[in-house]
Amino acid sequence: MKEIRVEMGADVPFHNNVDYCVGTGRMGLALHKEYLDQLALVQKTIGFSYIRGHGLFCDDMAIYHEYEEDGVRKAEYNFTYLDRVFDSYLDLGIRPFLELGFMPDKMASGTQTQFYWKGNVTPPKEYDWWCHLVQATLRHLMARYGEDEVLSWPIEVWNEPNLTGFWEHADMEEYFKLYERTAYAVKEVHEDLQVGGPAICGGSDEKWMKGFLTHCREKKLPLDFISRHHYTIELPKPDGHYGYTELYKSEYAFSTLRDCRKIIESYEEFKNLPFYITEFNSAYIPNAPIHDTNENAAYLARMLSEIGDYCTGYSYWTFGDVFEEQGVPFTPFHGGFGLVANGGITKPTFWTFAFFKKLKGRCLYRDEHVVVVQKDDGTICGVAWNLCRETGCEEWECKLCLPVDQAEYCCVKKTVDEMVCNPLKAWHDLGEPANPGREQIELISEAAKPLVTTEHLVPADGTLDITLSAGKNGVVYFEISEAVIKSDRGFVYGRTE
Repeated sequence: MKEIRVEMGADVPFHNNVDYCVGTGRMGLALHKEYLDQLALVQKTIGFSYIRGHGLFCDDMAIYHEYEEDGVRKAEYNFTYLDRVFDSYLDLGIRPFLELGFMPDKMASGTQTQFYWKGNVTPPKEYDWWCHLVQATLRHLMARYGEDEVLSWPIEVWNEPNLTGFWEHADMEEYFKLYERTAYAVKEVHEDLQVGGPAICGGSDEKWMKGFLTHCREKKLPLDFISRHHYTIELPKPDGHYGYTELYKSEYAFSTLRDCRKIIESYEEFKNLPFYITEFNSAYIPNAPIHDTNENAAYLARMLSEIGDYCTGYSYWTFGDVFEEQGVPFTPFHGGFGLVANGGITKPTFWTFAFFKKLKGRCLYRDEHVVVVQKDDGTICGVAWNLCRETGCEEWECKLCLPVDQAEYCCVKKTVDEMVCNPLKAWHDLGEPANPGREQIELISEAAKPLVTTEHLVPADGTLDITLSAGKNGVVYFEISEAVIKSDRGFVYGRTE
């Protein structure tokens, strides 16, 4: 068993921005009740600051329209759905992280689309009209929600233009044009609006990140933040409705972020700009069984323990499984990105995020298996995890040794592993119903809760020893606080006679 001696005065670097931002499917899905129910659940427990998603300008949001008057083509804008969506976000305490895309069909230069819902991914046929759309939308938002509020919303230009599926021909020079025209259009509305990019998928840093930053430097373009995505799997292997994946080793996954960071830091003008990972997860497909598993929860615990070392903020893709990139899911567990499965069932990874949300304060200890934090009120808490593919252990244990000055303590543990918090297994054991009834959903939801245990502890020689045990792909949250027992007159715990 590993023994860890925690120094109470330590101040270990730990950049925990777990609640900065979360991803969502296309904006239009926010008109669905199930979508808002899932987001409310996530916000109640985790409370993200921002939400980012695709499809702001897609036709299902009905913003952009054209008409002809006296032989002249004119544009008009309808913000009915946009207001409904953003009102819902703000009511739930979450702000938009604006992604400008995709292209309204009537404005598009081509017919290439992406996803089941056919988001157009071609450049505008007339850049002036695109810029007017962006400006009209921003001015409307500022009028409705207030200038100071909208100035706090980052604005990202497009999504993954380095991929042919998201930008016609992955034309880098055309994206640079889009960014340049859009950034200037944004700044014309208000010079303090935050605009950035290039929102590329990982793997193209040498070409795209260098190219983008060089272009911005040479043209002296507005650039308030830099963005990139981070997924950590090999090429998926399709089988039926699913794609099976092999996870990167954690160290390799982090090395890709370090390499990107080095590129950014090589530019004196940009090295101190905020760097956002505006999408991250294990798999980049919405039908990867890994997403529904305890292994994903343990893997993401490892990611969350270190990802903040390389960026300003990061956004998990996505909060819920109301999501339609490949169409409407056939089953509640279908390998979706979400922290919450359809039916409002929390996945194991949901609890990883909920646990890390609690790790606010001064970090006392951190390694590849455990993080220990002291809160402002003196409470000690932490998260330990056992990613079996990297530990090789069915059961991982360690002993924390804490120097303390009180006489009695309570240790609360919340455990998520394949035995005690595995809703996927419960659904499987029920016969994998494609459309489970209410009673089945309630049962699966019960199986999706962490196991809570408590222990009353008395230090020995000024040291409090805590044993942490994480089962296969387990994630364990622990919290240690002073708890002096003050029994009622005549009461003896455990006595019945």
